[in-house]
Amino acid sequence: NTKTNKKMFLNIIGDPEQYLTSVTRSPDSKSVFVGVLNRDQNEMQLNQYDAFTGNLSKTIFEEKSEKYVEPQHQLTFFPNSNTDFIWQSQRTGFNHLFHYNLETGLVSQLTKGNYAVTDLLGFNEKKKEVYYVSTQETPLERHLYKINWLTFQSKKLDSQPGMHSGILSKDGTHLYDVYSNSFTPRAINVISTTTDKSKNILTAENPLKNYQRPEIKDITLKADDGTPLYGKIILPTDFDANKKYPVIVYLYNGPHAQLITNSFPASGNLWYEFMAQRGYIVFTMDGRGSSNRGLKFEQAVFRHLGEVEMSDQLKGVEYLKSLPYVNAEKLGIHGWSFGGFMTTSFMLKHPDVFKVGVAGGPVIDWNMYEIMYTERYMDSPQKNPEGYKKANLLDKVQNLKGHLLMIHGAQDNVVVWQHSMKFLKAAVDNGVQMDYFVYPGHEHNVLGKDRVHLMQKVTDYFDEYLKK
Repeated sequence: NTKTNKKMFLNIIGDPEQYLTSVTRSPDSKSVFVGVLNRDQNEMQLNQYDAFTGNLSKTIFEEKSEKYVEPQHQLTFFPNSNTDFIWQSQRTGFNHLFHYNLETGLVSQLTKGNYAVTDLLGFNEKKKEVYYVSTQETPLERHLYKINWLTFQSKKLDSQPGMHSGILSKDGTHLYDVYSNSFTPRAINVISTTTDKSKNILTAENPLKNYQRPEIKDITLKADDGTPLYGKIILPTDFDANKKYPVIVYLYNGPHAQLITNSFPASGNLWYEFMAQRGYIVFTMDGRGSSNRGLKFEQAVFRHLGEVEMSDQLKGVEYLKSLPYVNAEKLGIHGWSFGGFMTTSFMLKHPDVFKVGVAGGPVIDWNMYEIMYTERYMDSPQKNPEGYKKANLLDKVQNLKGHLLMIHGAQDNVVVWQHSMKFLKAAVDNGVQMDYFVYPGHEHNVLGKDRVHLMQKVTDYFDEYLKK
């Protein structure tokens, strides 16, 4: 209470190591809602608490999973209602919108299908409509939709391909639509939700029109189980099909990330294009474990991080080696964070594939990473000792054959410095030579003017050991 400075604690019972998620205050401020998630993250109760006493009013519903439940959103209450709200859940395999009432429970599942709702934008109370963003057209794009919460009639509101995001006016009558695609740097439309007509208010010029741009090809490969995997290949700007070129594979391939989308620039990253100007082929692909493809795709890596992801990325390597203009003896790999873990894993577990690797901010031992994230995908070290042992890179350093540059921010508070320092110690203990660089004062990502220094260092390393 800001007037009395008196604190009120919610009387939440249970394991002190449980997680309190999706904390939401009701519009009338009489209740507080908490998603109480167990340490194993496979059972969640959405509880309602009295804001004046802190006592439990009731449990509204429970969600359970054999693998994990991942509440990521607060409750979104309908306009002028203290009883009806939207809950976002992946319980059907994809993130969807569920209409709940505090008295009667589940009213309806508003959105359904093999696609994910990626953002909830708001309401038009008069028309009984909910506005949202989803991957309904393709996982490579985002589009804007509305659905009537009584009749369930839905409609797509934009017409251009690409990655759309939206801001809905407070009364729900106008939708601000910002999008880009491979050939549109940025466009802004205002859509009238009354007429569904769209008016363009900005179309940006291409800031790269005077640059030497590479040819970019969209690639679809298949995982071992037939799942389609989306990627891109960026060819050198002076491409000659009769020559053979070195290749850099850039990857992340971890949870909550997607590299391949229909957005600007088509390459996905201007550093790729810079390397294409320097005579490299660049390849990048989202394997299983990455986001916006549904739970089956994401949970394929459960309890064994790094294994399925490497299997998928090896499909990319297989594809690259099938191309007559790829120099199979000169393959390099680069990634940061989870991508740093993947890069290091490849250099040690498949040491004959890549000649050069650059691993930034890499997870080396999942025992030392943030608990909620790690145990969601790996279970605890006590329950999954084999999974942790297989993913641990400290006892595999002796396998290194190629050139490995490891980079870390000295103040990294995400993947703590201990990861790469322990790896260095293991390299020394095993008589293994490698390269290492630290960015003092930087956290998990090297930002600001020093980013230029970082990318130059990465570029120089590939020029030194892959190009020659």
